[in-house]
Amino acid sequence: MGQITGIEVKASATVDGKDFKGLRHLQETESALFQRGIVLYAGREVVPFGDNLWALPLSLWWAPQRQ
Repeated sequence: MGQITGIEVKASATVDGKDFKGLRHLQETESALFQRGIVLYAGREVVPFGDNLWALPLSLWWAPQRQ
């Protein structure tokens, strides 16, 4: 069986716990398959929001990779 990673995208430069409502619901209803939940946002910091829940800056997806 597969695994689930939930991803939400926010235009805001800040995130708070309310931004994870849908991901927490997914985590609770699909607990056997849920691996992580990610909110991509316009901020600059990687922020943990609980067990396997993270806010990640959108800029990480376009940043040059280090060798």
